[in-house]
Amino acid sequence: MHCLVQNCRMRCLLCLLLCVCALPSWAAHGYALWDDFKYAPGFSHFDYVNPQAPKGGELRLVSNQRTSTFDKYNPFTIKGSAPAYLSELMFDSLLTGSLDETATAYGLLAEDVQVAPDRLSATFRLRANARFHNGDAVQAQDVKHSFDILNGPFVSPGVRSALEDVAGAEVVDARTVRYRFKKPNRELPLTVGGLPVFSHRWGAGKPFDQVVMDIPIGSGPYKIGPVNFGKDISYVRDPAYWAKDLNVRQGTANFDRITVKIYKDNTARLEALKAGEFDLMRFFSAGDWARRVTGRKFDTGELVKAEFQHRLPTGFQSYVLNTRRPLLQDVRVRQALGLALDYEWMNRQMFYGAYQRVQGLFGNTDCQAQGLPDAAQLALLEPWRGKVPDSSFGPMALAPRTDGENSLRGNLRKAQALLKEAGWEYRDGALRNAQNQVLELEMLDSNEGSTRVVSPWARNLEKIGVKLNFRAADYSLYQQRLQKFDFDITSLAYGGTNNPGQEFADLFGSKAADQEDSGNHSGMKSPAVDALITQMVSAKSKAALLPACRALDRVIAHSHVLIPQWSASTHRMAFNAWRLAKPEAMPPYAPGESWAIETWWAR
Repeated sequence: MHCLVQNCRMRCLLCLLLCVCALPSWAAHGYALWDDFKYAPGFSHFDYVNPQAPKGGELRLVSNQRTSTFDKYNPFTIKGSAPAYLSELMFDSLLTGSLDETATAYGLLAEDVQVAPDRLSATFRLRANARFHNGDAVQAQDVKHSFDILNGPFVSPGVRSALEDVAGAEVVDARTVRYRFKKPNRELPLTVGGLPVFSHRWGAGKPFDQVVMDIPIGSGPYKIGPVNFGKDISYVRDPAYWAKDLNVRQGTANFDRITVKIYKDNTARLEALKAGEFDLMRFFSAGDWARRVTGRKFDTGELVKAEFQHRLPTGFQSYVLNTRRPLLQDVRVRQALGLALDYEWMNRQMFYGAYQRVQGLFGNTDCQAQGLPDAAQLALLEPWRGKVPDSSFGPMALAPRTDGENSLRGNLRKAQALLKEAGWEYRDGALRNAQNQVLELEMLDSNEGSTRVVSPWARNLEKIGVKLNFRAADYSLYQQRLQKFDFDITSLAYGGTNNPGQEFADLFGSKAADQEDSGNHSGMKSPAVDALITQMVSAKSKAALLPACRALDRVIAHSHVLIPQWSASTHRMAFNAWRLAKPEAMPPYAPGESWAIETWWAR
């Protein structure tokens, strides 16, 4: 018998009597980071779904992945590309979030969750009727197996980094699993509760990196159906889906079949949409949205353009400067590069005014740093004075502007002054340092079309003597170079979060900087950043979280390892209104087409 009281080491009658060594009294229907649930125990369905939505029909989607096809069914291993949406459709988790609140998740595979008072463990009780696609019961051993695999050597270091403070998973009995944590961390029950769970029979005991085309054994609402390699993949709704009557699944998974079509490039996708070959497409190109989403089917009303307002964090899509490169190790050089980016001109001339500039790591959330640091932020920053940029103690760094009282000419003059201060002088036809090196950099991308956006920046840099070469690489080579940090500058879209946590150790932590294929593409190595991430992760209240994340926001911004790009406050989607019906309003935290996949239905 294993004691469920944390750190209890007694093995005696007194322990049996006093340590609650039987199962706990189950009560919690979910977990909320700050103990604030929108939905009370016994709720019937989420507010944003139609619980009477009819089941049936087909949703035809298009893959927006950069790769034109897929070469594996395993979405978790590092190498290769899995089909779009496979993980979301095929794998259930212990808990599932709602789309109209943040920092909260409700029981899916787990009927209950108990977090120890010292927050060093979370115990989940599985539902007796939970089943995998092969009919096997979902058991604690499967949860532990999934965790061990996802925390192992064959999965992206980003996943392992998020699980760094998880000491392990223990099977208490067939339907009970307990996660142990290395230190108190309010976020970890959500982290482990959101992990995909798959059967220990998937792959029949092979090393996980060799589980490639084996059909996943998950417990989600869909299974893999017909596949035409290079053309499309279909997911078919499991008529025996174990959770179809569960409150968190009411009004969801309404299509009998979801087909994801594959096209070689964006032009082919757009023309296929106009021809009616699929039903829904989300747009990321402002130019396409403004000028090219037209045609007969739009005129008749069969296809509809719509922008759906959301309250999602902006994320921090950025040009990433790799500080492992000697030419980019001086913060003044990095700041100068950012001053040459004329976003206001680009938004007018290229983006049709569709975007807003990214500001820091936590835009559109409570964690966003603004103005001067308050006393709580200064208390966290003060021990690192002299080891973080001095400007971190002043006003929050804002992306340079070229409107109003500002101008590109003025920004370029500031950039020249910074470069000169950093030891760069123009001589012999180029900008050179004391070692006679030329300030020449490469912008790596996997999309040839990105040169249109990079070219204005390169022209501005040329005016101050910096040469920026654009290099479009095949996606597989691009991936390899990113994994090995073999680039000067690249463009990455980072998702935002209302509840930042351990994932930031993968993005900016010193340990991750030396791990191949980690998320720390900038090469940031700072004890101050490590300490602020730890402070943020270990916060016991929102009042303690906010100063830590805002202080982190300041240090990263003033380190100029990222040049902020742009974000949209709406989801731009075109869809077939004759074939699809939808709930009246989109929930505020829905991530784009996931809203349609989860809650729309066929007419």
